[in-house]
Amino acid sequence: MPDVSTSRPHRGQIAEALAHLERIVVEGLKHGFFDYSIACEIGNGGKRHLVIRAGKFHKFTIPENELSC
Repeated sequence: MPDVSTSRPHRGQIAEALAHLERIVVEGLKHGFFDYSIACEIGNGGKRHLVIRAGKFHKFTIPENELSC
């Protein structure tokens, strides 16, 4: 697992998706239980469609050029 303290910060949709994941995990921990699912598929132009199901459905479209960060 990479050392988060030395990795480059994420930007764009990746940063938004990670921030969202952090929020819902913390909310779930405060509540006491949770069940989330995360899925990813590749769409047109190499874009990744990241789907987070956590009571609600959240979809993030991540352009291929953001993956090099």
